[in-house]
Amino acid sequence: MKIASIILSLIALVFIGFNVTKLDFNNLFHGDSMVALITILTALCATVLLQILRISKRIEKLSKHKGNA
Repeated sequence: MKIASIILSLIALVFIGFNVTKLDFNNLFHGDSMVALITILTALCATVLLQILRISKRIEKLSKHKGNA
């Protein structure tokens, strides 16, 4: 699960990097720039959710470890 979340986070970062190049700062909310903004926002949300998942799995592992001791 850890490797999958790392790979998905890297893919999200690649999406962010690619879509930053698609932004037209003169017309930020029109055409391809709007699509790029939406994709950047969704990639950021996915990254945050994956980090929350990774932290919750780490907490679960620690709580199981303390429960057995």
